[in-house]
Amino acid sequence: MTEFLHPAGVYLVGAALVGIAPGRLRVPLLLLVPASALALGVALPDGHWLSGRFLGEEISVLRVDRLSFVFGLVFLIMGGLGTVFALHVKERGPHVTAFAYVGAALGVVFAGDLLTLFVFWELMAVASTLLILQRRAKRALAAGFRYLLVHAFGGASLLAGILLQWTAGEGLAFDAMALTGSTALILLGFAINAAIPPLHAWLTDAYPEATVTGSVFLSAFTTKAAVYVLARGFPGVELLVWAGAVMALYGVVFAVLENDIRRLLAYHIVSQVGYMVCGVGLGTGLAISGAAAHAFSHILYKGLLFMSTGAVLHVTGRSKLTELGGLWRTMPVTLALYTVGAFSISGVPLFNGFVSKSLVVAAAEGEHRAAVEWMLLLASVGTFLHTGLKLPVFTFFAEDRGIRGREPGWNMLLAMGLAAFLCIGIGVAPGALYALLPFPVDYRPYTARHVLTTLQLLLGTGVAFMLLVRHLGGEPTVTLDTDWVYRRGGRLVVGLAEAWAGGSARMLAGLTRERDRLSALIAAAGRRPPLPVGYWLLISLGLLSALILVIVL
Repeated sequence: MTEFLHPAGVYLVGAALVGIAPGRLRVPLLLLVPASALALGVALPDGHWLSGRFLGEEISVLRVDRLSFVFGLVFLIMGGLGTVFALHVKERGPHVTAFAYVGAALGVVFAGDLLTLFVFWELMAVASTLLILQRRAKRALAAGFRYLLVHAFGGASLLAGILLQWTAGEGLAFDAMALTGSTALILLGFAINAAIPPLHAWLTDAYPEATVTGSVFLSAFTTKAAVYVLARGFPGVELLVWAGAVMALYGVVFAVLENDIRRLLAYHIVSQVGYMVCGVGLGTGLAISGAAAHAFSHILYKGLLFMSTGAVLHVTGRSKLTELGGLWRTMPVTLALYTVGAFSISGVPLFNGFVSKSLVVAAAEGEHRAAVEWMLLLASVGTFLHTGLKLPVFTFFAEDRGIRGREPGWNMLLAMGLAAFLCIGIGVAPGALYALLPFPVDYRPYTARHVLTTLQLLLGTGVAFMLLVRHLGGEPTVTLDTDWVYRRGGRLVVGLAEAWAGGSARMLAGLTRERDRLSALIAAAGRRPPLPVGYWLLISLGLLSALILVIVL
């Protein structure tokens, strides 16, 4: 019987039940749904398919192989952790939209055809938009609207590419595709969700404006689902190598300018996804496995980081570096758990980022891509500088501004603790993660050379931070990113449309006046003696000649 069940279906049914169930069943349902989906997902056998036929094409709503399983597993784990973190939320809306979002992301990962992929892709866009809007603040509403516009464009591009593929007789199977005109549209749709610059500003604009719990879910699914579909559909595309390397650096550079702690982390999502996109572009077995491993690690430590900074916002109501400081006394547990996430994203030995990020770097080294390797290493330095040092120092240790924080609720600490445990567990024993990857991994991260090189980079970054700490604090400014271009461009288009609409309205008003005048003439003619038949014949021939001339022209 379980072979006909889908982990996405568990979450989608759970979303409906949470929406209608009595209040006393809220917490039991919130715990039961993720646990059931995880148990079902773990039990899915490799090579399992759930298929049918539609419009003469094979439609596969569930395809389980090593690539889909590793992404599906971490999605299920994070769905459970995010739900535990949000247990204190009593409103139904955030839980319903979060469950729908997780279910849609699982549907994308396990889709075996492009039609199923598109349906879940659009559901994921709608659910994530609603998750942003749950905050109901003015900035959240504006960010959610822009988020929806960008993802509607990406979905339209994806659909156009799928239809061109289908009408060209290529079918709807979702496997590796050659880069052609139609698949370029599919790649564009994927690239938007992967937040590849300059198509990334929707992420850094919207994620910091979501609710404390909503941003945890958002950090996990959309971009990593995009990494999965890129790995499935476009492995080895050279364009992705350089796009990913540029992403890795771009995110850390813009993090320098950020004052909002969650927006700083959002820019580091762009940077970290760059490692994954680069791995997909390299296309070797080690690189694809590295992209999958880093996605697995990233979802855990980025979720932990958003939980920790969300806890700060939850108890203080503030999220600006220039407004925070001195919280280490009242929030020591949160600080310790944040530090685990910060060390993980920075690639410190014994944490999961160290054993996953290095796979992509090793793949670049193995392909003799020295420039790419150094770009990724430099991005790692910037990550430790900002997420590992700048954010915790100015949030927890800077000048005490009189904020009397406290530790968050037990459920938030439990979710953070579980995520931290997984980050350390994978870092200490990476073999368990390596065994799940789509291609066999013969790589030992804990060599003397690798550990010493990493520690030297981290130590050098720490020294640089101590020397420049006075210049690295947050500034109460607004960062202008690439969205400035299309916001300005959008205003220009709207202005031109308004001008065209105004001109059209004036033209229609003139035509209306001429119609009224003609009606008056016809009415007056009805009161006069009728014209001879010859006149009507002459007028008819003139009108017919004019019509023929217009058609010929």
